[in-house]
Amino acid sequence: MGNLVVRTWDTAVHPELNPQPYGPTTFDPTLGFGPRKERVMIATEQELRACKIPKEQWDFCAHKFLAVEKCRNENWPLAWRCKNEAHEMSKCLHDDYILRMKEYERERRLIQRKARLEQAAAA
Repeated sequence: MGNLVVRTWDTAVHPELNPQPYGPTTFDPTLGFGPRKERVMIATEQELRACKIPKEQWDFCAHKFLAVEKCRNENWPLAWRCKNEAHEMSKCLHDDYILRMKEYERERRLIQRKARLEQAAAA
């Protein structure tokens, strides 16, 4: 429970040691890893525009959102039949969130490591 207080304190006292939540990455994405697969959108922009999907939903799970909307249109008014598709979309969104949080934490730790190494070199 105290993690929120500590994180808030660290962000307020040392903002330079925390990355911007939606900012660009400052380190090589393959640093410390082997080759990583680049994430690609499965749904195309034309499909998203044709289905009138709002821009807020244009993410790596847009293809799951399209599947849910298609199922809802086919099964209306019995939308409960689409619970499997909705669950898959929810899982995709959760996995995407976890991946983004891991990337943020990795960036934060690399920034702190860089500051620590610079401080040690200066001393």
